[in-house]
Amino acid sequence: MSELENNAQETVKSEQEATVTSYGFDSTRKEQDDAKLTDDASFLADIEATLKPIRSGQTVTGKVVQITDDEVCVNIGYKSDGLIRKADLVSTDLKVGDEVDVEIVRVNDGEGNVLLSQRNVVSKKSWDEILKLNEEGKYIVGLGKQVVKGGLIADVKGVRAFIPASQLSQRFVEKIESFIGKEMSLKIIELDKEKKRIVCSRKAVVQEESAAKKAEAWANLEEGKVVHGVVRRLTDFGAFVDIGGVDGLVHVSDLSWGRVRHPSEVVQPNQEVDVLIKKLDKDGERIHLSLRETQPRPWDIAEAKYPVDSVVEGTVVRITTFGAFVELESGLDGLVHISQCAINRVTKVEDALTVGDKVRVKVLGVDRENKRISLSIRALLEDEAFVYEGEIPGEEDNLSLDNGI
Repeated sequence: MSELENNAQETVKSEQEATVTSYGFDSTRKEQDDAKLTDDASFLADIEATLKPIRSGQTVTGKVVQITDDEVCVNIGYKSDGLIRKADLVSTDLKVGDEVDVEIVRVNDGEGNVLLSQRNVVSKKSWDEILKLNEEGKYIVGLGKQVVKGGLIADVKGVRAFIPASQLSQRFVEKIESFIGKEMSLKIIELDKEKKRIVCSRKAVVQEESAAKKAEAWANLEEGKVVHGVVRRLTDFGAFVDIGGVDGLVHVSDLSWGRVRHPSEVVQPNQEVDVLIKKLDKDGERIHLSLRETQPRPWDIAEAKYPVDSVVEGTVVRITTFGAFVELESGLDGLVHISQCAINRVTKVEDALTVGDKVRVKVLGVDRENKRISLSIRALLEDEAFVYEGEIPGEEDNLSLDNGI
């Protein structure tokens, strides 16, 4: 019995030693495993500490890591990269490695992706700029994009702005599509950032610029001053000339020193002219101009231009009982007395001349002070007849000499 007890005790002792040995080994491995887990957790914690916390609506800067036809993959320093869909992309020339500002649209789209938008960031910046310009009372610049019911949609720094048809121009616009692709200055007439609504007017800009230009032009106008202008339109009573933002009227009587039946005889639309400011009426906003007074008065140079005994050509413009008036140039007529209408004596001027006839005349005299020029058809004919008769003897003499030979 004692031996059996001894054997049992030894068996228990051996098992205890084995258990102790075994436990000691497992304990060491467990300690190693626990230490490894602790190190892994610490490493993950360190990595987690370097990741940026993100939230929807936040703006961050990332780096482009991949570009496909439909989207751009951006590393934003988060545990997963972000995706910019084509519709939310503004830049069309992005390359791998480029930095880009984006807005977090959704942290998790259900597939573990972070959805990003570049357009939202640009739109926010644009809105801030637009609001600042509006507060300062400045114009914004828009590009015509699309014709819609009632007007035109323009792109203003990436933001859609509506221009009513009535606000496109000072005059009625038949073809709104003519403004597509056209850059224009706009004035904001209605703005609601929450509703993302901007209503603009091009017409207001044109009116304000026109008013400023007109005020500047009036400030520089002075009676008696010669200014450069452009003929804009003609009427039966005169021509309207743009002299730097304001229009003045050149009455038909001020177009030329001569007789003018219609302004088109002297000027044409879009013709550049120098005009004299005769009178300013700032209250009535009327400007009276003269074209003829910028040109030499015909009578001032008549003596030099038509010296006595010179032969000139003119047009019979009027017949009286005592003679015919011949126009030498616009504003300058000379008189052919009835006694000077022909070589032979005539009882009526109409027997020798008719209104509209082109005639060659000899200048007998110029009286600048009394504005009279004496002309003669008879004297010219007599001179020509004398020359002709004088040539005959010469020819006969030559014949005589030839015969003598």
